[in-house]
Amino acid sequence: MLLCIDCGNTNTVFSIWDGTSFLGTWRASTEHQRTADQYFVWLSTLMEAKKLDVTIDEVVISTTVPRVVFNLRVLCDRYFNCRPLVVGKPECLLPVPPRVDPGTRPGPDRLANAAGAFDRHGGNVVVVDFGTATNFDVVAEDGAYVGGVISPGVNLSLEALHQGAAALPHVDISQPAKVIGTDTIGCIQSGVFWGYTGLIEGIIARITREYGRGMKVIGTGGLAPLFAQGDVRFDRIDDDLTMHGLTVIHAFNKENA
Repeated sequence: MLLCIDCGNTNTVFSIWDGTSFLGTWRASTEHQRTADQYFVWLSTLMEAKKLDVTIDEVVISTTVPRVVFNLRVLCDRYFNCRPLVVGKPECLLPVPPRVDPGTRPGPDRLANAAGAFDRHGGNVVVVDFGTATNFDVVAEDGAYVGGVISPGVNLSLEALHQGAAALPHVDISQPAKVIGTDTIGCIQSGVFWGYTGLIEGIIARITREYGRGMKVIGTGGLAPLFAQGDVRFDRIDDDLTMHGLTVIHAFNKENA
């Protein structure tokens, strides 16, 4: 059984893949101090609660936080008796190599998104990934990651606004009933929701013009469904796109070992 781990700056996601579907998916806050033993106790408890009696013997990891890799490697060696495949490392093969500037190392999550998007949706795709950052990943006709855009994430912007302006409260993002807010919370929600709606639409339009052909737009990440309720027109919301990409990369490496 394959364990997929996607470690971002805010959260780390664990999913168990049986070759056909994900049997369980769990999320924890990302902490580089967390030990291999703590990971195992946490994951085992959640698997037991879901009544999953499976043997994990393969692991694939994508991480944008290098300091967590050591303890995840120890977890794999100590408890699963395997060596994990780490996306972005030289030994990890990609179905189609990225085409970016020499010396550039795209984030492993970007590579996983490209692999997952091409496998499910074909080429000429823009993936809008809502995480700590809001990322736009451009996938070429042949499935190569060819670049993108990185902008501050929605929740990161809200937190920065709260910390930088003493009089402004921290608010949760939601779609406001109207653009013109009549209280402080409404004003902030309108600014963030409609501001990011404009950012997303504007960047997608500019990517499409620069790329010179029609692009499918795929939304993923926790806030994708919220922005799909507004004016952003996604061709599809794909919640587990990054994790699916990890299964694609893992399968490609097994076939080409």
